[in-house]
Amino acid sequence: MNLKQGSSGLVQLRWLVLSAALIGIDQWSKHLVERSLQMYEARYCLPVFNIVRAHNRGAAFSMFDSASGWQRWAFSALAAIVSTALIVWLAKLERRANLMAAALALILAGAVGNVIDRLRLGYVIDFLQMHWHEHYFPAFNVADSAITVGAACLLLDALLANRRAPDPCE
Repeated sequence: MNLKQGSSGLVQLRWLVLSAALIGIDQWSKHLVERSLQMYEARYCLPVFNIVRAHNRGAAFSMFDSASGWQRWAFSALAAIVSTALIVWLAKLERRANLMAAALALILAGAVGNVIDRLRLGYVIDFLQMHWHEHYFPAFNVADSAITVGAACLLLDALLANRRAPDPCE
């Protein structure tokens, strides 16, 4: 691999600073929720938004939450594998692939933020709750938000790449 500053994808590892910052914000916000709220206690913020303390032992939207405990280790192992793959992918990106690099950094931050909870506590702390009248979206956290925004950036990057690609029929 060429390690020159101008041509190396290794410069994309600078995006790990974004990952580290988001992991810090995620853990700090979860700490504040742990200190401030009892389990299932909610604080009204806006007509469509509450802060609520919830624990999720499962995956997205509490899928597998009531499983026997295997999910803690399975999801932690999966997050470790995905995180390693994301760092390798990030290191191999071209210098100009900034949207893709940001997307990978966001997804990495979310994966690591939630795996810290799983390993430390056995569950993930969720606290952001959107709702409309009596219809509630499952609570989520900063790490989940980072994963979601990162996935959206991946899709946007793919769409933009298709627009930039030359037409093979021309």
